[in-house]
Amino acid sequence: MEIRPGGESDYTTVLSWFDEAVEWLVARGSEGQWGTEPWTGNPEREKRVREFVGGGGLYIGEADGIPVGALVLGERLPYTPPVDEPELYVVLLLTSRRRKGHGVGSALLAFAKEEATRRGVGLLRVDCWSGGDGKLVEYYRSQGFTPTVEVPVRDTSVQVFEYRL
Repeated sequence: MEIRPGGESDYTTVLSWFDEAVEWLVARGSEGQWGTEPWTGNPEREKRVREFVGGGGLYIGEADGIPVGALVLGERLPYTPPVDEPELYVVLLLTSRRRKGHGVGSALLAFAKEEATRRGVGLLRVDCWSGGDGKLVEYYRSQGFTPTVEVPVRDTSVQVFEYRL
């Protein structure tokens, strides 16, 4: 898989992956993460995707020249407790559901670890929805991340993880 910097031209693709993810989550009974409605057509969510693609931290994973996943690296999210050291934060990890099980997320996280090292940062953090069947939390554990704190966000909660480099 090749990983390239992303940008505004990736807007439609990234938005479509959010729609795929919502459909997939609803089918699994995990609508607590992002609800039941597609992101397409929701002005607030479309604005959020525009921020992802225009914010300078977007990377797109491609397999055979076809986009298959997105990674946004940046600063911690407002609900995440601060740390007393430099860090890099995985703001978004999103893959096409059509490529589920092909290691896209793992490759993007490996890239994030490499990028943190390249930047001279010893801490990589990420968070994920802690509800549902727990498979998302287990996924990050399987990628070498250690859970630190669970924090409330709106009407649910997220698990924050760290990876020491």
